[in-house]
Amino acid sequence: MSFRAPHELHKRRFGRNLGLGLVLAAFVALVFGLTVAKVSNTAFKVPSLSQGGN
Repeated sequence: MSFRAPHELHKRRFGRNLGLGLVLAAFVALVFGLTVAKVSNTAFKVPSLSQGGN
């Protein structure tokens, strides 16, 4: 059983999907890095409910 060669359209689509996947992964890594940097900051404190908020 032989498979047909992929059409040129599928090759271009794979290239676009790969590029978009890499951009999405970079965005997720950026957001994760910013989150870690903010939480690991020594001045960061979780707001307490006992401080008489709204």
